[in-house]
Amino acid sequence: MQFGGKISVFSLNAFSLNFKFLDRHKLANFYLDGMVMYGSWSAGGNLATARSLLAGCGTQTAGLSFGGASGIRYTTTEEYDGTSWSAGGNLNTARSSLAGCGTQTAGLSFGGSTGSVSAVTEEYDGTSWSAGGNLATARSYLAGCGTQTAGLSFGGELPGYSAVTEEYDGTSWSAGGNLATAKSLLAGCGTQTAGLSFGGYAGAYSAVTEEYDGTSWSAGGNLNTAKMNLAGCGTQTAGLSFGGYAGSVNAITEEYNKAA
Repeated sequence: MQFGGKISVFSLNAFSLNFKFLDRHKLANFYLDGMVMYGSWSAGGNLATARSLLAGCGTQTAGLSFGGASGIRYTTTEEYDGTSWSAGGNLNTARSSLAGCGTQTAGLSFGGSTGSVSAVTEEYDGTSWSAGGNLATARSYLAGCGTQTAGLSFGGELPGYSAVTEEYDGTSWSAGGNLATAKSLLAGCGTQTAGLSFGGYAGAYSAVTEEYDGTSWSAGGNLNTAKMNLAGCGTQTAGLSFGGYAGSVNAITEEYNKAA
């Protein structure tokens, strides 16, 4: 069925009716399974250096990966062009369990672990990292979102679960409104004035979602599956969470749509 510039795709089973609109110009990015259209993942170029507990930012055709660990902590930075990864300028401080935000040519890395919790912040200009203003509260396993000149960091471990939120202005971090639920191993997306935090761990796997308005956090709709060590992207009104751990590793993906 077609409505203007949109295609209506639906399926009916014994339990539910699934109904969605798809832009007809984007149908090439989907495949048909029965009567429902699904997006799909395809192989990209592998990282040159395999590692976990790293951070990243940017876009699918201009991505940036940095830090991480695999037996040792890395300073390694790699740039993605939509096809393959190439070497970028290394971090000045090797860290794992850090967070990041921004773009490939204006990236921000902050926090993490050097063996102890770190407050280090570094700024990337597309070639090299330089020192930025340190976090006021050193943390690892934190989350972040925003840009190099308007960044947001939240949650993490001190050790001990943290509710701390800090805002970056391109020079220094200042206190923002604390999360309502202190936790680590969480994920986030959005901007400094419209952020989203979700999942994590605070003695138990968490489904808690909170929305940030530039001043304070308020309750959002919980994830359907409580989990930690997940990742996210998108915006506060159109967020995506994927992967994670909840007793076992999982491939669960959930979409977030902010209530009107």
